[in-house]
Amino acid sequence: MCRNASDFTEFDVKSADTLRLLEAHRPIKIGIILVLGVMITLGNVAVVSVIYSAVPGWSRNSRYLLLSLTGADSAFGLIVMPLNLCVSLLKGYSDAPDPFCHVVAFFNATVYSTCMYTLASISVERYLAVFFPLQYSSMLTRRRVLLLIAFAWLFPPLLLVPISCPDGIIDVYFSTASLVCNPSYSSNMTYSLTLTGFIFFPCSALMTFCNLRLWCAARRQQMKLRRHASGRWTRPNVASRVLVPVMGAYYTCWTPCMVIMIYTAISGSSVPEWVEFVAVWLPTSNGFLNCVFYFWINQSFRKKFHTVLRRLCFGLCPNTKLGQDSVMATLNNNTVQERSSSVSSTCMLLPIATETYI
Repeated sequence: MCRNASDFTEFDVKSADTLRLLEAHRPIKIGIILVLGVMITLGNVAVVSVIYSAVPGWSRNSRYLLLSLTGADSAFGLIVMPLNLCVSLLKGYSDAPDPFCHVVAFFNATVYSTCMYTLASISVERYLAVFFPLQYSSMLTRRRVLLLIAFAWLFPPLLLVPISCPDGIIDVYFSTASLVCNPSYSSNMTYSLTLTGFIFFPCSALMTFCNLRLWCAARRQQMKLRRHASGRWTRPNVASRVLVPVMGAYYTCWTPCMVIMIYTAISGSSVPEWVEFVAVWLPTSNGFLNCVFYFWINQSFRKKFHTVLRRLCFGLCPNTKLGQDSVMATLNNNTVQERSSSVSSTCMLLPIATETYI
């Protein structure tokens, strides 16, 4: 059916209004992305400066997995954000696909998937440390932990390689709403839903099961100790302070993105501009929140960070005698703690060891 001239004029006016609106919102979006990138990068740089050395109460397996998580989170600020901002500046408002956008979308999806697999691996490690403390060292050997980390980093690229192919099984376009290179999920609904079935749902189910079991065990242990203490139990509720925020942040950051992915794959429709922008970039904020929940809440990590900070300050001001004495005293204290600590920090989730974990 032919369209008359007035229909085309109305369509052109709406397109012009949409472009003007996108142009007005673009600086705000870029500013938000840059702030997120700086927060994630600085947070993870601080984490790496501490975690490369032994932290009291953290086992070798915990350190390996947390270093893997730090690497995945750092990739948000060092790879995902620069690449998408670069494409945003080069492509402007053209939605036409190109090979470079396919590569950027591949890196986006790979980093997101690796982060989810790593979070699930950490939950499994903590679950085994708490519920199987005697068998932990034989069940989760150094080799198995490294294989788990390798799987988290190598399996997503194999699963997502079709996204990198310009003439592959799924289309990719530059989204002017979210300023990212996005797969067109509706162009291959089967593949899109398969990705959620292999990545989001298994990782979410595993994290929920492990953390829920840990939370229930911690609550039971706390209630027993409170009864034995005749109501005088004053230790903080570790389960609520650690496990609840971890799972709350995970579902808050990742669920909107997955819901929109499934919705667009099935319906073929788009969502409002700011809804898409928030849903797409919200998972990157989980890279900063992980620094808070997995590291800064931990008392041993904070003490180690203060030691590193004092050492840095002393290096900048070597004539400060008081600073030197403070650094040496702290280093000696941490050395004793590190040598005497042989229990994984994951075991400290139970209230009986609250002071050590938090």
